[in-house]
Amino acid sequence: MAARSLEIGPAGIRAARTIEVLRTQRGLSQRELAARVTALGRPMSNTMLFRIERAQRRCDIDDLLALAQALRVPARALLQDSATC
Repeated sequence: MAARSLEIGPAGIRAARTIEVLRTQRGLSQRELAARVTALGRPMSNTMLFRIERAQRRCDIDDLLALAQALRVPARALLQDSATC
């Protein structure tokens, strides 16, 4: 079986940028946001969050939902252009 491509598409890149923008707007460090996500039951290290924000790691739907909850925004907000946040 061929290896699956890890290329991150436009929606993933947009989500990564928006997560970083919202996190910094709220004055949260990567460590603080990762701890919030973990407290919600979705284990996440600050390294994982760093890689998500840099579009070096895919943000799966479970990560996206937990990040939205931790940032106190609707999940769809993470898929919008960060300029509109």
